[in-house]
Amino acid sequence: MTSIGVPSLAPVRAAATADELLALARRIAPTVVLLDAHLPGAGPAEAIRRLRAVAPSAAVVLLAGPEDGEALDRALALGARGFLAPDVGRAELAAVAAHVQASPVSSAPPGGAAVPHPASPLQEGHTTRTDAGVGARQGDVNPVLTKREIEVLVGMSHGRSNAQIGQELFLSEDTVKTHARRLFRKLGASDRAQAVAIGLRRGIID
Repeated sequence: MTSIGVPSLAPVRAAATADELLALARRIAPTVVLLDAHLPGAGPAEAIRRLRAVAPSAAVVLLAGPEDGEALDRALALGARGFLAPDVGRAELAAVAAHVQASPVSSAPPGGAAVPHPASPLQEGHTTRTDAGVGARQGDVNPVLTKREIEVLVGMSHGRSNAQIGQELFLSEDTVKTHARRLFRKLGASDRAQAVAIGLRRGIID
């Protein structure tokens, strides 16, 4: 768990080891846990196993670098919601936090929803799942989204489900999913959280 000043992550509590993390979680169940791939002590995989017994609804996001492929694979297999580069910015972190808070753990795809930093080398060497079940690829440098795709992306940034976005835009849920898949492809995003983060970073949405 790490301490980063982001409004959507308040209050923030920091733990230096797996034991400290578990002690904090027993006192107050966390909503989102940012877990260092190099967590001292039991390590991230064992920390996730133990955390599940204490705070099963906590959404775990791993902070991992390009050298942490093995730790990442184990974390995703144990139910981690995704991963971010250790140097993640506040805007992207806030977007990811909003997404995982709005999406229950039970709705995450098998193996976790990978949400890497757009510039991270992990994206080049690690296959991730998308809503369509295929590997993510790098998006265009300057993607051009349609007006409808931007509206869908805005809805995602507010934590709304596909059904809720469809109601607001007078679209069917299947049509919203189609727009989502297209904007994911254009942005090179692997899921909603990463799409929102890229949209914020590139000024597509605010």
